[in-house]
Order: sequence, then structure tokens, then C-alpha cells
Amino acid sequence: GLVLGVYSSEKDDGAAQFTSAGDAFDRLVSGKLRALLSLCGPPLKKGKTRIFHGLHQDFPSVVVVGLGKKNVGINEQENWNEGKENIRTAVAVGCRQMQDLEIPCVEVDPCGDAQAAAEGAVLGLHEYNELKQKKKPVVTPQLHGSAESQAWQKGVTYAEGQNLARYLMEAPANYITPIKFAEHIEQKLRTFSNVKVHIRPESWITTQEMGAFLSVAKGSAEPPIFLEIHYLGSANTDDSPLVFVGKGVTFDSGGISLKPSSGMDAMRADMGGAATVCSAIVTAAALNLPLNIIGLAPLCENMPSGKANKPGDVVRAKNGKTIQVDNTDAEGRLLLADALCYAHNFNARAIVNAATLTGAMDVALGSAATGVFTNSSWLWTHLYEASILTGDRVWRMPLFEHYTKQVTDCPLADVSNIGKYSRAGGACTAAAFLKEFVTASHWAHLDIAGVMSNKDEVPYLRKGMAGRPTRTLVEFAARLSQDTHN
Repeated sequence: GLVLGVYSSEKDDGAAQFTSAGDAFDRLVSGKLRALLSLCGPPLKKGKTRIFHGLHQDFPSVVVVGLGKKNVGINEQENWNEGKENIRTAVAVGCRQMQDLEIPCVEVDPCGDAQAAAEGAVLGLHEYNELKQKKKPVVTPQLHGSAESQAWQKGVTYAEGQNLARYLMEAPANYITPIKFAEHIEQKLRTFSNVKVHIRPESWITTQEMGAFLSVAKGSAEPPIFLEIHYLGSANTDDSPLVFVGKGVTFDSGGISLKPSSGMDAMRADMGGAATVCSAIVTAAALNLPLNIIGLAPLCENMPSGKANKPGDVVRAKNGKTIQVDNTDAEGRLLLADALCYAHNFNARAIVNAATLTGAMDVALGSAATGVFTNSSWLWTHLYEASILTGDRVWRMPLFEHYTKQVTDCPLADVSNIGKYSRAGGACTAAAFLKEFVTASHWAHLDIAGVMSNKDEVPYLRKGMAGRPTRTLVEFAARLSQDTHN
């Protein structure tokens, strides 16, 4: 099969405006494609398709898909590169149509941006069906022509990184336990000689005095794991690393502050922070990015049992601060508190943590963008510029002292794990809590609760766990590595 793009007509005559690959194919079939398209009615709208059969013996089926207007670039209102997003969407739609036709091999028009086309193809075809007997036919997308093969391969690598995060988040919690998560990532990194993976057991976590993390883990029969990854991509292995920290709650029942049963199954993806940062490091290694990255993922379950945290309990974090656990469902910040303290051991250039932290983040931004709380405008700029390219957007949120007071005004301990006005500004008070465990001058907290899953908002992702913002983290790391080299 062949997927070709066509632009919306700038003029009223409605004549199809092909990409260069589309033009070349139309010449190959003596203008039949253009003629058939004009017979089919009005010009193709963005993301809409037409299928033609029997035009050429090498490509028995050809899907033509609308790319929208030609030469659109960065849309200031939307905060993304509209041209790239249009290509991702169009190619995803075209490839899925080929899958419905059970065509196993599809060549894809690069549409002027082979990386975006590859991302659309590989992201658009991904579906978690490991545990089903009846599976959709496997479709292998490849580049049509050879002009942009390097950019195409880069796009495939970016998309496969996000698909790894989607796989980990979607898998049932009895399949991805803390130890199985760590082993899966270790296996993905096994082939890289410049990567070391440490799977730290409960005894190590205890010696590190990570009392906040252990207090969450003790409610479950599954032992906790602290996953530590060292990727040494820089020519100088002593260069200050970028440190990624990801919340790894492989199932979150809420603990004693039990969640409602409706929708609780989605809490298998409460390790989305760990999934995205670990997948970003796997991708950075595959791209051979020239910088050092350390990944830290505290992994455990949050379960209600006779050993679980009780509301009102006080636990001690690694830096000695005491935390009053007023709500056991605000557990992610307890894991992150200890992991962020540990992250300061590495003389980091920047510390970036990601977590499906608060329902309040979903209320604030929905699935449009990841909320970013940061003490560094330099770090924010890099993240923001990366997100414009990937289309997986970020939006800056406040870290005001106003919110800090709400977590430090606490009757029994140094800090409370929820703001004293309960639901008000919940994502902001969660970020203020984390800030109590950070002394680094370049730190960003990404609350990814709103972008955890996809219904139909991102057209090139199927319904299910989204693996966002893995590509933005990779692009951010790539930009940081260029910074080092300049």
C-alpha cells in the first residue's frame, strides 16, 4: 500500500495540490490519480481520506489523505507547529486505513517532514493487544523514497519511545508490578554499553532513609523497588547530568483514603511519570544523544491493608523533614519527596520530575497540555520550545509562596501532604509540597495527570494510555545536548 498526502487548495478551482511524492506517483500513472480525485467530489479536507485500488501493480491500494493548508508553521495561538501536527494526523489516519484493509506493508509519503510522518505512522498504528487472542493485523510502515531516511528513522525512534511508555501504562497492574517494570526497562537497555541499570531492593531503600517512600510501599504485599539508570552519552562521563525523576505507583487504590471504584482500573497507569522518563532515556540511548542522563523511579503499589499509612500518620523523609499524611491518596508526592532528595547527590544540570500527581491538574488543563511548575526560566524555555516541535504541549503553572504556606501550616509535622484548603489549587499545593524537598536552582515538576490517557483528543493516538509527554522529554534532552556542544 501507499499513503500519499494532498494539500487543501488555495484557489477556488479545487484542483488537488500534491506533495512531491504525490506528483511523482501521479506522473507514474499518467495523471490518473489527479483525474480520479477530481471526479470524487469536493477537495479533501484535513485528515479525510480517499482510497483507490488498481492504479499501479506495485501499490494495489493507495490512500490519499488531506494535509490541510500548505506551508503552515508555528501557530502562536495553539503553541505548536501546525504543519507537523497535520502531517502526524494525516499519516496516522492513512496507515490505520491500510490496517483495516489488512495490508501488511505500507510506504508513507514523507509529506515534506519525514520525522513527523514517521511519528504519525508509528504512533497511529500502536495498540495494546498483548492479552487478546484476536489481534489486529500487523502493519509495517516504511518511507516512500529514500531522500529523508535519516529524519524518518529519527521519527520512528521518537514514536517507539512513546509507545514503550504507552505499553507500560496500559498493561494490567498484575503484569507490571514494581519489579517487572524495572526488569522490562533493564531488558530494553541491555544492548547499550554506556548504560548502567541498578534495581535497588527494599533493604537499600531502608538504608537511604527514604521513610516517606517506604510508608506508601508498606501497605502492599508487592515489595518496593528503586530503579536507578545511568546513561553516559557525553564524551566526558563526569559532565553534570540531566536527572529525570518519575513517580512509579504501579497501582493506586488510594490506600486507606480509598478511591471510588468507578474508573479505579485506570490507576494501573499511575506510574506514568516513571514510564515516560524511563522511556525517554531508552530513546536518548537509541539516538545516542551526547549528554549524561540519570533516571530515578521509586516503584511501589498504594494499597489499603493493616500495614498501610493511616490519615494523620507522620513519616520522615530522606532530608529529615516530617510529613503529616492527611490523605493517603496523596501518595505520589511522598515517593517523589525522597527521590528528589536523592537526586541532589548527582550535581545535576537540571532535575525534571514527571508524575500523574493530581486530579486537579486534569481539572485545570484537561488533556491539552502538561502542567509545568518550575523555579527556572531557563529550564521552562527549553521545555516549552521542545513541546512546540513535538505537538505534546506544556503550560507553565505558578509556584507562589501563597501555596507553600498552605502545606507548611501543619499541626503535627513540618509539612502536610495536602493543602489546608483541601481542593483549592490542588495541583499548585502539590507542587509547593515537592518544592520543600528541592534545593537545586534548575528544577521542574511536570504534572501529567491530565495527559495520562487519550479518548480522541490527539487524533494520531488511539484510545487508551497516551505515554505523554515522552517525545517532549526526548526533544528537551536533545536540545540540552546541543546546548552543551555549542
